[in-house]
Amino acid sequence: MEPEPGFFRRQSGRLVSALTRIFGVRNVALAEDVTQDALCRALSVWQFSGVPDDPAAWLMAVARNRAIDILRRDRNARRFAPDLGFLLDSEWTLAPTVIDLFEPRAVTDGELRMMFSCSAPGLPEEAQVALILHILCGFSNAEVAGALLSSVAATEKRITRAKKTLASSGRLFELHDDAELQKRLPAVQRALYLLFNEGYHGASPEVSVRVSLCREALHLARMLLEHPACAIPSTRALVAVMSLHAARMPARLDSAGDLVPLRQQDRTLWDAALTAEGITFLDASATGATLSEYHIEAAVAAVHANAKTADETPWAEVVGLYDMLMALRPSPVVALSRAIAIGERDGPEAGLLAVRAIEHDGRLARTPFYEAALGDLELRAGRIEAARRHLEAALERARNPMERRFFEGRLRALVPR
Repeated sequence: MEPEPGFFRRQSGRLVSALTRIFGVRNVALAEDVTQDALCRALSVWQFSGVPDDPAAWLMAVARNRAIDILRRDRNARRFAPDLGFLLDSEWTLAPTVIDLFEPRAVTDGELRMMFSCSAPGLPEEAQVALILHILCGFSNAEVAGALLSSVAATEKRITRAKKTLASSGRLFELHDDAELQKRLPAVQRALYLLFNEGYHGASPEVSVRVSLCREALHLARMLLEHPACAIPSTRALVAVMSLHAARMPARLDSAGDLVPLRQQDRTLWDAALTAEGITFLDASATGATLSEYHIEAAVAAVHANAKTADETPWAEVVGLYDMLMALRPSPVVALSRAIAIGERDGPEAGLLAVRAIEHDGRLARTPFYEAALGDLELRAGRIEAARRHLEAALERARNPMERRFFEGRLRALVPR
């Protein structure tokens, strides 16, 4: 039996969080090293002995025992978590303390504390998000760069600086400080949103859709709701966005594993339970006086969920929601989604004008989505050769085999030259 996809990434974040609770934020690098050792040992041992019945517990035991060994060896030469104090200094209390911190409830608390510790106010938002994605979610530097539409070199520098800031803070964030927790909550929400987005249509060189990342993001977002200070309307709206998009996952790929665009998806395959959950969370988020980007994105997803077919979608309502989103949090990606909706509402010529009017710094054009939108609109306008040029450009920018097959299929379907 093989671990489910994304298992090692999921366990990486849990292990680093638990180990940092023990070693202290000054020793995040040590926590990452011990985690890496445990994961490598699993790959080596399981190859010959098989995957254990509870692989997560196996990894936790390996990391826990390694932590105890390091504490015994280095406690006189290295400063560990200051709030644990004498509990780690005494041989009588060292092992029981570490064992307690690897209990399920303590590990969950550790993940929450790590998420909020990475969102220190002294860090820019993008650095906070990058740190959460890297440490807690197990993203490589390249994956973080893809999620943030940034270069790998700039991302590496950002993460290095953020780790130094985290280490200088001295200790992990205390979850009982509700006022400070709510100050840091937006960066945590943003990181989880980007984690889900990376799984749903991210920049992985292997595949376009990574269900395990979407599940992980939804799991962590639901975890936020378990803390009273985090169970606010914007968090409920975030869970609504994820649930409504995740509901479409069964229809996003065909039987051959190729991408299926929203207009062509078999909506009977959408997960009815997740759709209902998303609508419930959206309804529950409709309290208070603050409107977040997640409220609007969840509302857009709900409009699609309530339309029986693509042709029955009320595109005027979708455009209106994107207008609100552009006013609240403008971005080239949102502008592109708005332009596509305008093309559906007013026709391809209007859509083309809206796409070409988007102001961006070039990063959007380096993705396949910009050229793909132009190609689709040109095709609908009846200009086959113009559509071909844009789809060929989208193919050049495809980031994985799934996207390449998708654009190759679109090109084959065009009328031959």
